Order: sequence, then structure tokens, then C-alpha cells
Amino acid sequence: MPAHSSKNPQQLLLWMTFVMSMVFAVWQALLNNFVIEKAAFSGAEIGMLQSLREVPGFLAFTAIFVLLLIREQSFALISLAVLSIGIAITGFFPSVLGLYLTTVLMSIGFHYFETINQSLTLQWVDKQDTAGFLGKALAWRSAAALMGYGSIWQVMSWMKLDYVWMYGIIGTLGLIAVLIMAFYYPRFEIAEPQHKKLIFRKRYWLYYALTFLSGARRQIFMVFAGFMMVEKFGYSVSEITALFLINYVVNLFFAPAIGRFIGRIGERNALVIEYVGLIIVFASYAFVEHAKVAAALYVIDHLLFAMAIAMKTYFQKIADPKDIAASMSVSFTINHIAAVIIPALLGILWLSSPQWVFMIGVLFALCSLILSLNIPSMPQPGNETNWGKSTKINDGTI
Repeated sequence: MPAHSSKNPQQLLLWMTFVMSMVFAVWQALLNNFVIEKAAFSGAEIGMLQSLREVPGFLAFTAIFVLLLIREQSFALISLAVLSIGIAITGFFPSVLGLYLTTVLMSIGFHYFETINQSLTLQWVDKQDTAGFLGKALAWRSAAALMGYGSIWQVMSWMKLDYVWMYGIIGTLGLIAVLIMAFYYPRFEIAEPQHKKLIFRKRYWLYYALTFLSGARRQIFMVFAGFMMVEKFGYSVSEITALFLINYVVNLFFAPAIGRFIGRIGERNALVIEYVGLIIVFASYAFVEHAKVAAALYVIDHLLFAMAIAMKTYFQKIADPKDIAASMSVSFTINHIAAVIIPALLGILWLSSPQWVFMIGVLFALCSLILSLNIPSMPQPGNETNWGKSTKINDGTI
């Protein structure tokens, strides 16, 4: 398919990513206000809701069994439809149980889509173009989230409509977009038929380890960095929203350049830059005393996560093409092991020492830095690591 065609698989990936980001940004932005105002949530209920939201991510490995029944392209669109439906009906169930159920439905669509989207990207995009494409996809995500925030202002502030309308409108728009994509785009072929069983290979161990640590660090950023802004520095809802907007704008302009930069300097150098930066940021979080400095750290932290594109391109270079779908399912589950464990454990530690929560983040980033030095300058099958190589190419299928 020629690159200029509007019906090429890369364009489908970008539009699916756009729709996902737009509807999810609205759900996330409204959530805290909605559950408190309409369902009288306390900290206990919101904690349970966030834990339930992560369970489908932990179960992402089951995606490979669904692929026994349907093609990946169809699965991605169905997952996006489930996400949109879950968000569209959220406003109709303003109760604890109702919100738990709609959140789980939304989350099943979200996590299955993210798993399959990553798999299709690594199969449909050439290796030399992947870093640049993933940077472009990050920019599309940011543009979609900004559009979602704009729609909240228009519907709820200007038109004075309630949550039920906002959720309903954005979810329905997402569903309509999915239907348009399903009819507009042809069925794109996969170059290599994918294994329809779980793949867990010893030679991918470095990718698995980096994925686990990435999930752990992400939880510290997602849960505790934002919480610190409110608890320690008294940031208001509008100020936190402004921080989100700054993050999205920064990504919109810089993510494509970061993707191209990674393509030039290679995976090992990109990850070393990311992890050194994260060590500095997390250590600074632990001792920061000025609100504006904390905000700057938050933006830098978010930008550094764009460098994680290098993890995906590293895996693409070392993987057997037939392993990609199954391996993405497994890696998504590995990433979410931390999501289930870290918030609860570090939440207890936070009560006595917030500084130590961020110093543990430093430890995670340091471990990642050491592991990233094990990535060869020219990763490929049979040359996955500098040390700790597996002697087998095709070990460990389940």
C-alpha cells in the first residue's frame, strides 16, 4: 500500500489511537468530580475503582486466546467500541456498583485495544520507521486529548449540560468513529501469521525486566506525583488540569522529534538518557519544596516517558515476527503486575514517609539504567543482550 494513500494501515493505527485518546481523556478528566458529586465516593471507593480498572491490564495475556477466533484488526476495532460504549453509559449509573461495572467494561476495551494496537504497530510499520511513527502516534494522542478537554469545556461550561450528556456524547462519537473505520478501511494483511499461544522466551528476558520496571515507575508517577501536587503544594483542580494540558502540548510538539531522535541514536542510548533523567527527577521529587519546581519536574517526567518508545523498537528488532502478538499480550500483563501491587504497598509507606516513595522510584530507575546498558548497539535475533544470552532462539512457548 503506498504511503500517501489514506487507506494504509499506518493511518488506521493513528486514527484508532486518536479515538482512544479522545474518549479516555474525557473519562479520566471527569472521573474524580463525577464520583464525588454524583456517587459520594470516599477514598476507599476510588481506591477500589482504580484497582478494578487495572485488573483487565493484568489479564491482557488472554488477548492471544481471543485471536484464535478473530483477526487482530477486527479485535482492535471491537475493543475500541467496547471502550466507547463503557464511557457512553458511565453517566447513567451514578452509584458505587454502577461505576465499578462501567469502569471494568471501559477498561476491558482500553487494555485489549492497547495490547493489540502495540502488536499491530510492530507488525505493520517497518523497523527503520517505527521510532518515528511511535513519536507521531504520541503527538496524535496528545492532540486527541486536547480535543477531549476542549469538548468538556464546550459541553459542560458553555452548553451547561450534565455529566451524563458529556459521557454520552463523547462515547457515542467514539463508537461512530469505530464504525466508520470498520467500513472505510480494508482488511490489511499481516506479513507473518502470528502464534496463537502464549510466548515466553528466555531470550526476551531483558525486555520483560525493563517492561516490569517501567510499569512500577509509571505507577509512582501516575499515583503519587499528582497526589503530591495536591497534598503538599495545594494545587487546585484547575491547576492540575493546566499541568495535564501543558504535558499534552509539550508531547504534541516534541514527541515526533523524540521518535526521530531515538531512531538516530539507538535504543540503548535513548534508554540511558531516559533513566538518568528519571533518577534526577525522582530524587528531586523527594526533596522539592517549591510548587513551580514540582510542576516543572512533572512536565519533564512526562516528557521522559516518550523515550520509552525505545523499548518497543528494541523488542521489534530482536523478536521473531511470529511472536509479536503473543509477546505483546504477555508484556502488557508483566507491566500491570506492578500496577496491582505498587499503589497499595507504597500508599502505606506514603503515610509515614513520602520521600521514601520517590526514593524507591530512584531505585527502580537505577535498576532500569543498569539493565539498559545490556542492550547491544545492533540488537537482532541472536544478539538480544551483551551478557546473559539464551542459547536457544525459540524456547519457552506455552
